[in-house]
Amino acid sequence: MLLAIPAAAQEQGSVSVAINGTAVKLSTVTYKPVGDGPFPTLIFHHGSGGFAHSYDPRAIAQWFVERGWVVIAPSRRGRGGSEGADEEGDACSVANAVEGADRALGEIDAVTSALISQPFVDRSRIAVGGQSRGGVLSVAWSGKHPEVRAVVNFVGGWKGSRTCLQAAAINRTLLNRGVTWRQPSLWLYGDGDVFYPLEDTKANFDAFLAAGGKGVWHDYKPPQMLNGHQIALAPQLWSADMDAYLADRGLPSKRRD
Repeated sequence: MLLAIPAAAQEQGSVSVAINGTAVKLSTVTYKPVGDGPFPTLIFHHGSGGFAHSYDPRAIAQWFVERGWVVIAPSRRGRGGSEGADEEGDACSVANAVEGADRALGEIDAVTSALISQPFVDRSRIAVGGQSRGGVLSVAWSGKHPEVRAVVNFVGGWKGSRTCLQAAAINRTLLNRGVTWRQPSLWLYGDGDVFYPLEDTKANFDAFLAAGGKGVWHDYKPPQMLNGHQIALAPQLWSADMDAYLADRGLPSKRRD
């Protein structure tokens, strides 16, 4: 059964950030529990697709808000009502893909600084996560941010092997940037993913471990109405594993009554 109830205190807004010397407004969706905080905060990033409305990871936000977290989902440039142009690209060469990823990571740097400055955010308890391209970006971004307390990667990847022969090299190059975080990240993947077959993503995880990274892997068979790339929509699959991961990181994990 999919989680459909909206989380408490959903707010749509925007933040102004400087990217390459130019000020742009990026759209945000924020979910907050009742109270003034400061609250532990998850900043959750979207994938590669284009979309007109602000990115809204409702099922994930509901799960975290019920456990006392704020969840903030920014939309990167050119999507979701955010200003500017999407410059990440869709190249299938390692060099060009990394260039696009670096542009996205620059945006994440800029928006994270703005988001965690808000008074309801507990800056000592920041987690980062994402779906698909947002997942691989979160792992890569963590490598330069030892202060982050948790990293949650839902079906992360930059390019899929079904359409790009260089996908393994691209994805491993980016994921392995997270090796230097030195803490265990959480990797959640689904069987029957239309972009990232499990045999490829598990090989990426094994390569990450071989390079010195630390991580926790789980994969799931999605319910009949979903494919493996959509497991974030089915908290019944990953709730217990998310709970265990956050508890191990010393972060709130139990649902509040």
